[in-house]
Amino acid sequence: MLPIKIEHPKEKSNLHPRNQHRARYDFNRLTEVCPELSPYVRPNLHGDESIDFADPAAVKMLNFALLRQYYGIGYWDIPENYLCPPIPGRADYIHYMADLLGNNNYGKIPTGSKVRCLDVGVGANCVYPIIGNASYGWSFIGSDIDPVSLASANKIIDSNPALQQVVECRLQANPKNTFAGILQKGEIIDLSVCNPPFHASPEEARAGTLRKLNHLNGEKVSTPILNFGGQELELCCEGGEEKFVLDMISQSRQFATSCFWFSTLISKKSNVKIACKGLEKVRASDVKTISMGQGHKNSRILAWTFLSREQQKLWRNTRWNSPVPPRD
Repeated sequence: MLPIKIEHPKEKSNLHPRNQHRARYDFNRLTEVCPELSPYVRPNLHGDESIDFADPAAVKMLNFALLRQYYGIGYWDIPENYLCPPIPGRADYIHYMADLLGNNNYGKIPTGSKVRCLDVGVGANCVYPIIGNASYGWSFIGSDIDPVSLASANKIIDSNPALQQVVECRLQANPKNTFAGILQKGEIIDLSVCNPPFHASPEEARAGTLRKLNHLNGEKVSTPILNFGGQELELCCEGGEEKFVLDMISQSRQFATSCFWFSTLISKKSNVKIACKGLEKVRASDVKTISMGQGHKNSRILAWTFLSREQQKLWRNTRWNSPVPPRD
């Protein structure tokens, strides 16, 4: 019996308009630029070319193919069982943060390596710096508490000439700190991004993985397989996402004039209200919540700044060489 073809929308309209991954994956093109993906591509139940998204090896190779096709990456690899993030969602975060900078720059997104970003928890994959540099020319500091992750990220940087000189990795020696110990005295960044640990315990992480696999397979799965990988340090922390974000917010106050926009992803909707109360306590001057939707999952970007209007004006005029403001 022939598989039943399903008409899919031509574009993933829930992704950012500038996201290069709005169209369905072109596996012919992907295997052309990355032949290593070919063994993993086969018709799915509906007769469409695809991969098994429950297979960690297939997901990892798809990521490499996407990074090669869209971002010019010649080498990319991560240690076994380390986090392999979905590229379209990571790209969305970068594009929305670009919009935020543009909104503070008379509608023109600041580009080039003079725009400096901090990726809190860069991980072994180095994906945010790859996308941010390829899309806007930004430079990055990548911080992490795991030496193995930083060694992997540094190998990616060293193996791709476009990333050399514009991405620097730094070890966070104190896991309780977010910015202290990473940002040096007098150092300025234009934005920070973060994909925080979502879970409070390994057991909670395994339960979340089982729910995701049950959805992918359409049947009950009892043994968790981390198709997108993830070490305990990447997926879990004491107090989970809520405490991690609240600690980040509290510590950001110390660096109020060192960064224009602080930001983090927030997975759980209930944590947005909690985080906003934390931002009231530290007296943030402006707070933005941006909704994102990827596939069957919704997440949010929470961004905040401590800069006054005058400080913002001085920032864009001195750091971004802002265009002439439009007349009223």
